[in-house]
Amino acid sequence: MHTSKTHSGAKKRFKFTGSGKILRSHANKNHILNKKPRKRKRNLRKRALIHCSDMKRIKKLMG
Repeated sequence: MHTSKTHSGAKKRFKFTGSGKILRSHANKNHILNKKPRKRKRNLRKRALIHCSDMKRIKKLMG
């Protein structure tokens, strides 16, 4: 029986919590940071949860 491989792009971008939820990083934190307020940049550092509608697709990519 064939087991699927982990998608190498997905394993770099997503992380599982202990309870099985998936964390992602925020976008808009790479460049053009001068015009963004400190508070917004600080909040973009934190991880966010994946939306439940994407959960099945990403779990499949993660193997």
